[in-house]
Amino acid sequence: MEIEKKDIRSLSKEELRDFFVSNGDKAFRGNQVYEWLWTKGAHSFEDMTNVSKSTRAALEANFVINHIKVDTMQRSEDGTVKNAVRLHDGLVVESVLIPTETRTTACVSSQVGCSLDCNFCATARLKRMRNLEPAEIYDQVLAIDKESRLYYNHPLSNIVFMGMGEPLMNYNNVLKAIEMITSPEGLGMSPKRIMVSTSGIPKMIKKLADDEVKFKLAVSLHSAIDSTRARIMPFSANFPLKELREALEYWYRKTKSKVSYEYVVWKGINDDKVSIDALVKFCKYVPCKVNLIEYNPIDDGEFQQASEEAIAAYIKGLQAIGVVVKVRRSRGKDIDAACGQLANKEA
Repeated sequence: MEIEKKDIRSLSKEELRDFFVSNGDKAFRGNQVYEWLWTKGAHSFEDMTNVSKSTRAALEANFVINHIKVDTMQRSEDGTVKNAVRLHDGLVVESVLIPTETRTTACVSSQVGCSLDCNFCATARLKRMRNLEPAEIYDQVLAIDKESRLYYNHPLSNIVFMGMGEPLMNYNNVLKAIEMITSPEGLGMSPKRIMVSTSGIPKMIKKLADDEVKFKLAVSLHSAIDSTRARIMPFSANFPLKELREALEYWYRKTKSKVSYEYVVWKGINDDKVSIDALVKFCKYVPCKVNLIEYNPIDDGEFQQASEEAIAAYIKGLQAIGVVVKVRRSRGKDIDAACGQLANKEA
């Protein structure tokens, strides 16, 4: 029976150095291989041209590189690029490149499917198969960085964790991926250009604050009324808004970083004055900004885009208390580009 080989990217640089020393080679060989894996994004050991053939053979005998493969890539009329990403075990996730005039944003997935049950989200209809490994998250970013350079002549500028999955339910792997993305030995991207979006799990938000993360935090809020939010996101009944508010207050005390609220306004669900007043009140607790998101309907069900009048009423109420509010229009409609609830957002 053949023993399953370990993905070499699960090893730290120190572990790689130890591997070479224990096999009678020099420790610096581990540094070379580590650079190939992360800085240069090697897909195979054969790519490592400054490593001897015998060393490459030893690596081949002991390890694999479970690199992702972009199965299909679709480009929208508005420039949005959607990647269907095949993982080493055949499962598929999606990532999206969202361009604007001044920057390109990668929207990446953190899980295959999702374990939460947001009623408006197409991903929620896919059961969670597994968490993504740090290298699989990193690979999505690397692929989009290459696309950004190819199509827009500049490197990727921002990353949002708003694709498939709940990032805070894959906490360790997401943080490890971000560590590599921001490392000079990885992509060297500033953590301030990374935003992790959560559905709002209070204890994990507090853990982020305790771990002194430097990236930005977004919360998919969608309502500041518990009963309405539970209708939209049934799992949120386990995390009352009072607990979420306390966690966000804790986050701000520890990090001094504003929170972004992602907020879709739906016709007949949260487009009334009571809902607007509740959000305005919630926004007073923690320094924040609000992204009002145009909804991409996934069927002809109860979740339908609200009127422009309702959006305008939200904007007026929020601006009256000094909250910065932006309206995010859906991107890539002609290719059904996914990001979060499978309508598209920018950082």
